[in-house]
Amino acid sequence: MSKATERRQEILELLNCKRFSTYEQLAVEFNVSKRTIQNDIEELTLSAPIYTVSGNGGGIKVVEGWHLSKEYLSEKQEKLLTEMLSSLNDDDAKIIKCILNRFSVPKK
Repeated sequence: MSKATERRQEILELLNCKRFSTYEQLAVEFNVSKRTIQNDIEELTLSAPIYTVSGNGGGIKVVEGWHLSKEYLSEKQEKLLTEMLSSLNDDDAKIIKCILNRFSVPKK
């Protein structure tokens, strides 16, 4: 595993616990430049529900309800279940909605 991949995994683990950090804090924590952390976060936002907030009190945040150890539905799985809802009776639709609520990737 590459150094960058390992660091990014560690960043995700840290954010999973802390739920918030700044570029500066992460740069110090991982002994790399702020630009390296910016690149890491940019890459991580493509696959993990994390986002950045600008301004005073800003930084890197994790979408509420997301945890690293939790598994989520893929986009295709979520789309299929959503499409199926209209053809189900009320009781089955409630079950599918529960599954979607529990296992869909949290929205930003």
